[in-house]
Amino acid sequence: MINGFVYGLPAEVRRYSMFSRTALAGVVTSMAFFCPMMAAAQGVEAFYRGKVVNMVIGYASGASNDLYARAVAQHIGKHIPGAPTVVSRNMPGGGSLLAANHIFNVAAKDGTVLGLVSPTIPLEEKLGEPNIMFKAEEFNWIGRISPSPTVTFVWHTSPTQTIQDAMKRETTLSATGRSSALTIYPSVLSNLADVKFKMILGYSGSAEAMLAMVRGEVEGSSTSWDSLKSTQGDWIRDKKVNVLVQYTLKRHRELPDVPTAAELGRNPEQVQILRLVSSGTELGKLVLATPATPADRIQALRRAFDATMKDPDFIRHLEQAGMDLNPMTGEDLQLLIKEIVSAPPDIMEKVKAVYSAK
Repeated sequence: MINGFVYGLPAEVRRYSMFSRTALAGVVTSMAFFCPMMAAAQGVEAFYRGKVVNMVIGYASGASNDLYARAVAQHIGKHIPGAPTVVSRNMPGGGSLLAANHIFNVAAKDGTVLGLVSPTIPLEEKLGEPNIMFKAEEFNWIGRISPSPTVTFVWHTSPTQTIQDAMKRETTLSATGRSSALTIYPSVLSNLADVKFKMILGYSGSAEAMLAMVRGEVEGSSTSWDSLKSTQGDWIRDKKVNVLVQYTLKRHRELPDVPTAAELGRNPEQVQILRLVSSGTELGKLVLATPATPADRIQALRRAFDATMKDPDFIRHLEQAGMDLNPMTGEDLQLLIKEIVSAPPDIMEKVKAVYSAK
């Protein structure tokens, strides 16, 4: 250094020059980090622009699952990069197994197929139910709209008016397929807790199953509580139905006097089994995507789902239809699925023994 100069430049200028190079290096590093992210985002947007995304619904039209799926389909498109058109397609059958198998094996694995199917499919797969051609953990779970507390109820003319009555006399219930939650929950309860439910299968959906109750073909049925509220709210208001039991991990705030299935267990093992079987209600109304879909598109779909759950138009849509909203992110939903399929083998064998006897 000579008289404050370094290599012919003032020291202050030299220090500024060194700072500028450091700052420039930081900018270059940041650009190196963000540019791939920006390129990926642009790639996702370019992919979805002008595309059609199919929402496959594993239920007949008109029931609560259909209403939830269509609500998501109506609003999620504007939150997906590229704003694709989202269309709904009903594919009922086998308690939604037809739709689940289709999404896993047949549907395009490119992020253009979403689905809403039964929340019991992880448990059914774990228990080795027939006609299952998927691995639940390999689906890409996009998010949950709301838990789905399922209830069993009877028409007001039935001699069975409480769950205690159902322990004393046979009570007929309408249901869809063997794998439907409408069949699984009351059947398992019957096998464990001396409840005398007799399942009458073969109805195409919960709407037809409930109509069978009105026609006197059966005494009662099962469906989600929100479905009963949204499609047959007058039955509740006019006391046309009596809710006997709810398949939830804890009593729903609107059904404080109705016992949960687990409360009817006669020992800790039965309680544990009934809680595991009822875990599907926590999964609730969920949206999934095909396996082996590019990760950047799954990320975009999950964030679009999250944005939809906060969309004022979507919230208003559910409120006007009398439907609940209690969302869960796709990441948390994926972890919950893993927890179910990773249940201890000894407990699963006990669940399987009861489940298979339905």
